[in-house]
Amino acid sequence: MSVPKISYDLITEDKYSLTFSKKIVYSNVCLLKEEKMKQKKEQIALFFIGTITLISFIVIWFIAPIPQDANYHNFADSRNILQVSNFWNVISNVPYFLVGIYAFYKLLSLKSLTIINETKQAYVIFFGGVTLVAFGSGYYHLNPSNETLLWDRLPMTIAFMALFSFVISEFFSLKLGKYLLLPLLFLGMTSVFYWFFSELDNAGDLRAYALVQFLPMLIMPMMFLFFKASFSLVLGYWYLLLCYLLAKVFEHFDSQIYELLGFISGHSLKHIISALGVYILVRTFEKRTINS
Repeated sequence: MSVPKISYDLITEDKYSLTFSKKIVYSNVCLLKEEKMKQKKEQIALFFIGTITLISFIVIWFIAPIPQDANYHNFADSRNILQVSNFWNVISNVPYFLVGIYAFYKLLSLKSLTIINETKQAYVIFFGGVTLVAFGSGYYHLNPSNETLLWDRLPMTIAFMALFSFVISEFFSLKLGKYLLLPLLFLGMTSVFYWFFSELDNAGDLRAYALVQFLPMLIMPMMFLFFKASFSLVLGYWYLLLCYLLAKVFEHFDSQIYELLGFISGHSLKHIISALGVYILVRTFEKRTINS
C-alpha cells in the first residue's frame, strides 16, 4: 500500500496562512489594547477636567468680589505721537486686524483652511472676534477707563469662547462643541456685562470674567494631551497658548520692559505677541490634514 505524497507547496502555503492569521490576531489584540488605553486616558482626563471645573466654580463662588484695579489703566508708555494718545498701545492693535482679515481671506475666499465645516460659524466668529479686538482695544487705549475697557473685553471674550467651542469639536465631540457655541458666547458676554454694570454700582466684580477667560486655558491643554485630534499639527494650538502666556507676562511687566527697551512697552508687545499666536494658528490650519 503506497503512502500518498504530501505536496511541499501545500505545507508551505498552510504555514504562511497560519503565520498571517496569527499576525492578524496579534494586530487586532494590539488595537484593542491601544483602544482601551486611549479610553482610560480620556476617562482620567475627563475626571481632571470635571474636578478643575468644579473647584474653579467653588473658589469663584466663595472668594470676595474682585473690583477692577484703577491702576490697571495706568500704562507705562503714554506718549502722544501724531496727535494720538498712548500711540504705541493703540497702534500695536493693528496686527489683530491684519491677522483677522488674513484669516477671513484664507477661510472664505481661498477656502484653504482645514476646519470642521459643520462648525464653520465658530471659526468665523473666532476670527471676527480677533479682528474686532483691533478696534475695541484701540478705542480703549485712546482713553483708558472702565467705560472704554468694556469694548476691549467684549470682542476678546467672543474670540475666546468661539475658540473653546471648536477645540471641543476637534478634540472631544463635534456635536457638543457645536451645541455649546451659543451658550459659551452668551456666558462670556454676560460675564463682561456683569463686570461692567457692577463697576457702575461701585461693587466691581471680575470673578465671572476671570472664570470664562482662564478656565478654558486650563482645560484645553488637557484636551490636546489626552484626546485624539481630528487634525494633524496640534502644535499650532500649543504655539497659540505659548504666545498667550508670553503676552500675559509682557502685560504684567509692562513698565519694566519699557524701562529696559526704552522705545516700546510690555503692553504693546502683548498685543503683537498674541496676534502672532493667532497668525501661527491660521498657518497651521492651512497645512494640517485630517487624522485617520
